[in-house]
Amino acid sequence: MIDIDGVICCHVDNEFPEKMKTVEELDGAREWVNSKYEEGNYICFFTARLESHRKITETWLREHGFRYHQIIFCKPRGGNYHYIDHVRVHATTFKGKFTPMVKLTHGIEVFDEVEEERQTGNTGAE
Repeated sequence: MIDIDGVICCHVDNEFPEKMKTVEELDGAREWVNSKYEEGNYICFFTARLESHRKITETWLREHGFRYHQIIFCKPRGGNYHYIDHVRVHATTFKGKFTPMVKLTHGIEVFDEVEEERQTGNTGAE
């Protein structure tokens, strides 16, 4: 899942959809996204843009040559959400440049499985 505003193009607030038509693409964004697409990754844009911005957004992506599979609109604004899944996911905070990816270990929040075992008595050992 890749955000649009502030990641592949300069940030545009939803209150100014007319700017979405001409927003500047960020350096290296198209090449990075398209390389991931070519590697077989599923490219899904996840944006706080509204569903009413779909046509403008799809047109901009097409005109700028971005390859993708899906767009999900209406992401909560301001990063005030927490993604939870039953499979391992990768997460990257974008810092403004598409540079080579490196593996680093950072602390993350996880569910306390030990606490669950204490509460249920299930240790997983059978």
